[in-house]
Amino acid sequence: MDTRQPLLKFRAVDAYYGPHHVLKSVDYEIFDGEIVCLLGGNASGKSTTMKAILGLVRPRRGSIEFAGQRIDTWETGDRVRAGIAPVPEARRVFPDMTVMDNLELGAFARRDKSDIRSDYERVFGLFPRLAERRSQLAGTMSGGEQQMLAIGRAMMARPRLICMDEPSMGLSPLLVERVFEIIQTLNKQGVTIFVVEQNAAMALSIAHRGYVIQTGRIVMAGAARTLLNDPQIKDAYLGQA
Repeated sequence: MDTRQPLLKFRAVDAYYGPHHVLKSVDYEIFDGEIVCLLGGNASGKSTTMKAILGLVRPRRGSIEFAGQRIDTWETGDRVRAGIAPVPEARRVFPDMTVMDNLELGAFARRDKSDIRSDYERVFGLFPRLAERRSQLAGTMSGGEQQMLAIGRAMMARPRLICMDEPSMGLSPLLVERVFEIIQTLNKQGVTIFVVEQNAAMALSIAHRGYVIQTGRIVMAGAARTLLNDPQIKDAYLGQA
């Protein structure tokens, strides 16, 4: 039995969009130092999970805890200050702002301003392309470069938990591999990562554990290796019987 306290915990969370019941008594536990992936088809509740973590959707029932504190009534900014950083679906960088301006926004909630410069260098070390284009408007960059910027912006918050929503969406296979290498690198540097992803094979290949959600309910959970070899997962998400 695992006696550790989860870094992030959903307990019987129900969430709605108007009359539509989107998350149905959902439970998640994510521990410090893990990569955990959430798999599911379209309209399964994956993105709603991320919105609930960030305060963009409020549970009607149940609770969400982070680092031992209940956060489901907190504003989004307070959750970021507590150590949660998003990498949104479709990147959502600020297109009319430069690379540096986008990165600076990632650090808006920090009080340790003297350490921010070293974090720019950390981001540029991981993403040399961003260093080359630091004065370029984000909207003029390629999809892959914008994804790098979105991850770099999250890093600037010095988070304990990064929530990534479909990080491989719209990227070439080569860039998808690079993004998942970066996820592993960040995890080795001590960042816990919760990733929503349709590329099940890639996500499970780097994750420690995974959850599968269908029509708002968790239908499967376990070690990533176990899920990767499960016949139902292979049939539903990997195109293999």
